[in-house]
Amino acid sequence: MPFADLGLSDELLQAVTDAGYTEPTPIQAAAIPPVLMMRDIIGIAQTGTGKTASFVLPMIDILAHGRSRARMPRSLILEPTRELAAQVAENFEKYGKRHKLSMALLIGGVSMGDQIKALEKGVDVLIATPGRLMDLFGRGNILLTGCSLLVIDEADRMLDMGFIPDIEEICTKLPKQRQTLLFSATMPPPIKKLADKFLDNPKQIEVARPASTNTNITQWLVPVKASAFEKRDRLRQLLAQPEVTNAIIFCNRKTTVRELNKSLKSHGFKSGEIHGDMEQPQRLAELDLFKRGDVTILVASDVAARGLDIKGVSHVFNFDAPWHPDDYVHRIGRTGRAGATGTAYTFVAPDDVENIDNIEKLTGQKIPRLEAAPTPAADAAEPEQRPRRERRDRRPARAEAPAAQPVPRREEAARREEARPPRDDRRPRRDVPQDGPDEGWNGPIPDFLTVKLVIQP
Repeated sequence: MPFADLGLSDELLQAVTDAGYTEPTPIQAAAIPPVLMMRDIIGIAQTGTGKTASFVLPMIDILAHGRSRARMPRSLILEPTRELAAQVAENFEKYGKRHKLSMALLIGGVSMGDQIKALEKGVDVLIATPGRLMDLFGRGNILLTGCSLLVIDEADRMLDMGFIPDIEEICTKLPKQRQTLLFSATMPPPIKKLADKFLDNPKQIEVARPASTNTNITQWLVPVKASAFEKRDRLRQLLAQPEVTNAIIFCNRKTTVRELNKSLKSHGFKSGEIHGDMEQPQRLAELDLFKRGDVTILVASDVAARGLDIKGVSHVFNFDAPWHPDDYVHRIGRTGRAGATGTAYTFVAPDDVENIDNIEKLTGQKIPRLEAAPTPAADAAEPEQRPRRERRDRRPARAEAPAAQPVPRREEAARREEARPPRDDRRPRRDVPQDGPDEGWNGPIPDFLTVKLVIQP
């Protein structure tokens, strides 16, 4: 089915063609016509299926006629993260270039003053994260009574992040007579309850089994020890494969993201990082570098796992097995997008067995194990071990004193000093081995300590 059969305007069809698309994805083909008919929608689709365009495209045509008013947006899109909100804004700019729609982006980490100025002018489309929206609403900078279309995107992620109470409060401030679109990769009971409460006779669209993984993605489990050294070594082996053109590597902790990125750079990889401790401009700058190819490896925490539409990612690596099985689906969904194929590797340490079991139960499939890597050669040992062995091998044998012949202490001290290996003057004297009770004294032997031995014939 071509886009022309979905009921979109000619201007919008031209923008879609200019963007390089000819046929809609299954979620787009199923969702766009009922959205244009002003129906409420529940869209259940795995990540990477093009669901963002399934609501952006019809919204542009719906909002093409009408006039915005100050502080009263005509439509509202709620996103769980700043990155997702920024991505939706990019979609509106790309597809709405032939329409004169105004847009505002309300996210944390950027100037609130500029956002307030945009609201004062009036906007047709407001894209926001719940926290910043509630903040501006509490300050009296925004009114939601003129909002006729609401989109709740990544609803299951909203649940994970604790935003459901905020969303419920936001829904109560919008007109009851409105169109509501809810999209989610999974439909847990709290999301079902939210939909029952705030959607009116919705049309449910499901293009894949909930929590299923993309069949275009080849998945592997990589058994490793818990040692960070071995995991990094195994990761570098896999990254060195010629088919790895670019990759996103996911870690569970922000500290691991920073340390791994530093390690990869030291080994010559063009890597960058993105995590929650970074300011929003930094995060967007890193994403732009990755999209342009200036950086080919992006080490990320789960802040980047959901919804980011980065084309052509050949591989995903779970350096840490995800704690929550849903996160696995969203992580590996960064590859194999828009009909392309991809590969996902998940490192499995002994403590990750339960996490992997939960992932396989959720997805309903057994993930094959990758054969163990060859045992590293001796020269691949940790660098701090080799110098110690080499120093021991180079050290000359210590001269031994005759066993049966007593020697004056002054002569004994002089002999031991001559037999001692040459000392690096830069090393502290305390590093010299201590062989006897008097070895701590480095000066001449005082006369009163000299013992004269009389040997009887």
